[in-house]
Order: sequence, then C-alpha cells, then structure tokens
Amino acid sequence: MANIEIPYGKSKLAFDLPDERIKGILRAKAGSHKVNMSEEDIVKRALENPIGTKRLQDLAKGKKNIVIITSDHTRPVPSKITLPLLLDEIRRKNKSANIKILIATGFHRGTTLQEMKAKFGEDLVENEQFVVHDSRSSEDMELIGILPSGGKLEINKLAVEADLLVAEGFIEPHFFAGFSGGRKSILPGIASAQCILANHCSEFIKNPYARTGVLENNPIHKDMLYAAKKANLAFILNVVIDSSHKIVNAFAGHSEKAHLKGCEFVSEIATVNAEPTDIVITSNGGYPLDQNIYQAVKGMTAGEAACKDGGVIIIAAESADGHGGEGFYRWFKESKDPQDVMNKILSRGRDETLPDQWEAQILARILMNHKVIIVTDSKNYGYAKDMFMTPAKDVYEALKFAEDAVGSDSKVNVIPDGVSVIVRGK
Repeated sequence: MANIEIPYGKSKLAFDLPDERIKGILRAKAGSHKVNMSEEDIVKRALENPIGTKRLQDLAKGKKNIVIITSDHTRPVPSKITLPLLLDEIRRKNKSANIKILIATGFHRGTTLQEMKAKFGEDLVENEQFVVHDSRSSEDMELIGILPSGGKLEINKLAVEADLLVAEGFIEPHFFAGFSGGRKSILPGIASAQCILANHCSEFIKNPYARTGVLENNPIHKDMLYAAKKANLAFILNVVIDSSHKIVNAFAGHSEKAHLKGCEFVSEIATVNAEPTDIVITSNGGYPLDQNIYQAVKGMTAGEAACKDGGVIIIAAESADGHGGEGFYRWFKESKDPQDVMNKILSRGRDETLPDQWEAQILARILMNHKVIIVTDSKNYGYAKDMFMTPAKDVYEALKFAEDAVGSDSKVNVIPDGVSVIVRGK
C-alpha cells in the first residue's frame, strides 16, 4: 500500500492506494536536483554570470528610469529573495536611479496590498515604488507595434518610458505557451486587455503546437517573443523552483537566450513518460496556483496527457477564490454541454476573443474526452456542477466516483504536482 501526498491549498492531501493499482507516480526531478548552495547564492551566481549580455549593474549604469517587472499574487516566484538581489545589483553602480516595480497581472485581478506584503515583504512594499498593472486601463497603455498574429501590441507606458526594462519570474511548463517566464512578463504580463485577447484567440489555443513544453512553431510563443523584443526587455532573472517552492536553479541575462537555457533545464527535469491509464489523480501544485478553478485547468492538462480517452481525471484544487473569472464560468453555465462550449468558442474569429475564453476552450477540450472530478472547497460545488465537473470532498470520495465510471480495478497514474511536469505518452 502506497501512502501518497499531493499539494492542496497551503497544506497537503494524503491518501493510500494499493501498489498494484498504481501504473506510475509522475514527478518532476526538481526535488532531486541538489545543489550545495543557498537560494540566495544560486541567484547571485546567475546575476554574476549572465547569459548573452553584460551584467545588470553595467546595463544600469547611467540609467535614470528603470522598471522591474515582477509576477503577481498567483505566481510562486520567491520575490522576497530575488527582488532585493536585483535591486542591489542595479544600485551597485547606480544609486540614484528611479526604480519602479511593475506587478504583471496580465488579465488577472489586481494584487491587493495585503497580497503584496505577503509576497514581497512589508519592508520592500513600504520602501520601494510598486505599481499594479491594470490591463483594462487604456490610458495606461501605449501602442508599440503589431503582433505577428495581427493584434495591436499595447503595453504599460511605464515600461515604454523606461531607460532600462528588467523582468523577474520563474520557469515552469505552461499549458499553451510552452513554458512560463521570459517573454511572458511582457505578454500577457503588462499588455493591454485587447492585446492579450488577440494573442489568446481560439485559433491559436487549438493549434497542436500550443501545448506544454513546446516552443517551436507555437504561435502564442511567437507573439510573446515579438512583444519582448519590441518592448526592449533588456535583462531577465528567471528561477526554477521545486515542489516546496525553493529555488534549485536560476538563469539571468538576455531575455531570449537566458530564457531558452532555462527552458532546456526545465524540460530536462520536468519531462516524464507515462502510459495512459483510466484514472489520473493530480493537483495544481497547491497555493498560490490553486487559488481558483480557472488556474486549476493547468493541472488538468497534465492529467489529460496521462489519461486514456474516456478516462477520469481527479484534480485536487482548493480554489479558495471560487471559479476565478465570471467570463470563464459563464461559458459553461450558459451552455448545454462541453461540446456546445467548444462550438461557440471556435465560431469566434481572432479579433472576437472574449475574456477567459482560452481557459474555457481548454477545459471544454478536456471535458469532451474525460470525466473530471474536482476535490475542492465545498463552496465551489455549485460552480463545479455548472461547469460539467463532479465535486468531491476528498480523494477517497473522488476515487469512488471514478471507479463507478471506469471500474474498481482500473490502473491509476498519480501526478502529485500537475503544473510541474511535461507528460509525454509512451
């Protein structure tokens, strides 16, 4: 009998599963990538040895207005470690620079002051200039080009006006951009709502190259890469974290070259081979990534890759913030079934994308081929049912529902952290 733990909110869910039922426990190798250095030293090493460009302190020399783009409350970037080191690097040769820290919310809601203090620390929040990006505030945007997809590239004016644009973030597998990090700080990070909508159109989301771990021929990545170049993103610091959100590696330097190096590393430690099973149990990595059902779709895509057609995906996502987006929820609430959702979305052209359409499209794709059972806070049961999922109070109840659908002797793949892996079928 195997005792298994998977992340859930700020804690873990534990459950037992007979050994003979388990086909595979699919984990990224980040936890086994050991380095005899502190997290701070890992970051310092990256900053001291930038890839494809000068050190940040040299780039910052003589610059007056510097903007650092950072991730919002939905991303587990360890900014309490990384931001002070970035600021110190800049100020080594430029103590008088006006530095603004722009929180890249993309299409998310704004980060609250309480969330800022929790993420960055009270000292930084009180002593540095933080600005929360609002993608819907047209007066804060500036047009700087046209994306390869044809959409208008509009980004936050603060970034356009900067003498030096820097970004921090983390690299993990991403379910339609291939990987997070790098160019995503610009698009969707600090882009306008309309720009994000154009990039996340149904045509691109449907594209077979818009998948986890894929950059080549990925139209969404192509747009994002163009946006970063056009925005003059000069320097990035991207970390790689393990399941405990501890830094195991860091990549700094040129926005594309350093990011590619980081993606190669993540691909190496995150790729797992799986023989599809009738049941898959996974999670969305716990807090802050499982704050809502919207974000939990990412973990479901890992389950999708490891599950047989017609099988059952069990996703554990506390979703303390509920469904995560009214537009996302309404696609399902106002449709008769997942196929109806998909038909409506695919009928919309590239310039007709609606808010949260992409997440609904991916969830509809999953639901058209799999039964989804979501272990979540009881307040979300109504949402789950409206979205054609089955809610469950714990993994045991979810397994009972799954076994009722596909049999009590069905083999099971377990993916403890669904957002940390790139699943490849055998």
